[in-house]
Amino acid sequence: MLPEPQAPKALTDPEALAARRALITAPHIAPIRSLAERISVERGAPVPIPDPLDGGVAARMLLLLETPGPAVLRTGFVTRDSANGTAANLFRFLKDAGIPRADTLIWNAVPWLIHEEGALNRPPRRAELAAAAPYLAPLLDLLPHLTVAVLAGRYAGSVAPAIEALRPGLPLIAIPHPSPTYVCTAPEVPARIRMGLSEAAAILCRAIR
Repeated sequence: MLPEPQAPKALTDPEALAARRALITAPHIAPIRSLAERISVERGAPVPIPDPLDGGVAARMLLLLETPGPAVLRTGFVTRDSANGTAANLFRFLKDAGIPRADTLIWNAVPWLIHEEGALNRPPRRAELAAAAPYLAPLLDLLPHLTVAVLAGRYAGSVAPAIEALRPGLPLIAIPHPSPTYVCTAPEVPARIRMGLSEAAAILCRAIR
């Protein structure tokens, strides 16, 4: 396993990216990579795979974002180490919360790329969220140690009823999306993100006592 990056945007380094890609066959990532490949075939669009430095099927915390941005094609990963503002914010918030990477799996409510080539980022549409719903159960089936789910943003938050039905009693924590667009709007936005991740960290800590 590679050492954890100590600063955001680590995958701007071609050598770091190549080293990360060399880990995609790791056993803790392989089942979720297979699910991503299935979704990609069925939806006819790229689906980034989870970062091999994260927990994969051993993850205890699911962090659900909205949908991959157009820049995801640069790495092929859904990761806190991408070279964009959302990932950099997420890197810092998770680090500040003291949540180990091995405890996390980052995924998207709509896991495939919804943007046309060259198009600007946009939120998922209602029909896209509905089309993504059947893929939630197979994802959760791959996470036997799941202890808490953090739903980042309004569209990820809309998945809460489905998660509650599939995993009754699983703690769900809603936070604002970590995109700079939202984080910079008001001081209470980053404060709410920190509060939510601190709550998740406390749940993870209690669960291992």
